[in-house]
Amino acid sequence: MFEGVLPAIITPFFRDSNMSLDLEGLESNIESLLQRGVHGIVPCGSTGESATLTFEEHETVIAKTVEVVDGRVPVLAGTGSNSTAEAIRLTRSANDVGADGALIISPYYNKPNRSGLIKHFTKLADIDLPVVMYNVPGRTAQNLQPDLVAELAEHPNIVGIKEASGDITQISRIIEETQDDDFSVLSGDDAMTLPILALGGAGVISVVANVEPGLMVEMYESFSAGDLARAQDLHYNLSPLMRAMFIDTNPIPVKKAVELLGMAGGPLRLPLDDLDAPRTELLKGVLAAYGH
Repeated sequence: MFEGVLPAIITPFFRDSNMSLDLEGLESNIESLLQRGVHGIVPCGSTGESATLTFEEHETVIAKTVEVVDGRVPVLAGTGSNSTAEAIRLTRSANDVGADGALIISPYYNKPNRSGLIKHFTKLADIDLPVVMYNVPGRTAQNLQPDLVAELAEHPNIVGIKEASGDITQISRIIEETQDDDFSVLSGDDAMTLPILALGGAGVISVVANVEPGLMVEMYESFSAGDLARAQDLHYNLSPLMRAMFIDTNPIPVKKAVELLGMAGGPLRLPLDDLDAPRTELLKGVLAAYGH
């Protein structure tokens, strides 16, 4: 269900006292991505500053995304939380407005035990909306182990995982242990996309695709067509941009990048702050190399 290049989209805000949602800008950004051939849209993830959206804003962004996409590609809505009850609320709301799936981060800060993780993901999957788990130990302080992922993959509504552990051995084992299931492993790190595809992964939930969706799509489609040489060329072509997106905490660099490209961006909500001047100049230089 979820494969290819799925941009984890930013949430644009106005530069007003409330940093209110820029829904027209959101629509414009999504249309631009769809015109460049992306295979899905992921609102309200880490890149979308989900942690500082109110419940109402979170639900509004997902509903607006579903409306704009209008069935052209799948919408995988970020609905996770470190509170199971909050995640249930957001996931039910996403289901009600017609999202195609829910991206559920493993609970951060709490560090639940194994049985707690199983119950958390199972309760969310029981809502009857396809669930993609999200493993990002750098943000959650906890790693979803391959045997746990394989056990959860047996649930019919748990259809994949976004893997951002950075551990290629672990990712290989997850793919190995879920080969018999209808289960997709998606890269959560742009730089790991090609290696994960080579192991049998299904695609990437991408930060870079906010800036260069066409090249990311071409890399994926070249690999899928068996043109590994072209896919490798594109991987190395994109590598400086992949690195540039993480010269500061995501989504600080990508939000600055899209604004430099004339797309809707706006400020970041505290505790994140704008990219500093030296890094902004560095980012401008990288973007210039891509014709921007």
